[in-house]
Amino acid sequence: MEKKNLYKKSEVITAYGFLLPALILVTLFVVLPIILAFTYGFTDFYLLRPNQKHFVGFENFVRMISDDTLKKSFFNTLEFVFLVVPLQLVMALSLALIANKKLKGIGFLRASYFSPAVLSLVVISILWSVMLDPNNGLINEMLGKIGFNPQPFLSSSKQAMPTIVFLSAWSCCGYQMMIFLAGLKNIDSQLYEAATIDGANAFDKFWHITLPSLKPIVMFLVITTTIQAFKLIVQPMVMTGGGPDNSTMTILQYIYEYGYRHRNVGYASAISLVFTLFLVVVSIIIKKLFKEEEN
Repeated sequence: MEKKNLYKKSEVITAYGFLLPALILVTLFVVLPIILAFTYGFTDFYLLRPNQKHFVGFENFVRMISDDTLKKSFFNTLEFVFLVVPLQLVMALSLALIANKKLKGIGFLRASYFSPAVLSLVVISILWSVMLDPNNGLINEMLGKIGFNPQPFLSSSKQAMPTIVFLSAWSCCGYQMMIFLAGLKNIDSQLYEAATIDGANAFDKFWHITLPSLKPIVMFLVITTTIQAFKLIVQPMVMTGGGPDNSTMTILQYIYEYGYRHRNVGYASAISLVFTLFLVVVSIIIKKLFKEEEN
């Protein structure tokens, strides 16, 4: 018995030893920042005066109500989410349906579709900024050759956000495509054979077999893609700097601006807390909607 207990203890110690690096990282980069943000959100903490912070209660939270730029950033973020999530998932599912077919060279096509997902968003943003340059960009040169006028794209307050939406959907849909593809591989082929015998066409098979079978995957991707979309910061920061006229300024970029450029960590932390709470509520609502559909 003693030997067994010692053996179990050594197993437990070994398990915790493997978990320790991950626990340390999670504590340093997740748990500790949350605690500090909650603490700083109720203070006037200024980054250049770290020893002179004072408790201000709900002053930072009240300030948000009259912050027009914050409201603009929030609605810009909502616009991005409502546009990019359905577009990205539709693109991913369409690519997965193509990649699931037994065609010659399909392996190369799968790799091509997935390749943008493994590239750095900073690199992608810089490349597309050069290509979308209103004066010397490749895209406008191509549009000119087929008879279209040059477009401002990122320098227009009306076109900047739709442009970022499309580029974001294109660059990230490869990841969702691979998940959809894994789900398609797990669907029993006998279901399609039975549907064919019953006279079902391609759309009927997709609507009554493919989509219901992919429902758990769709729920997972809707939640994860929505959360990732709310965390938009790299593309507008690199491509537009939040402009023109704050038309692409997002919540996370606004938090960054206030926390690091304006050094107002207290106000930035308060915004982060409210935004985190908002994301939790959104996740709960999405899960409940999917559960109601299942029932």
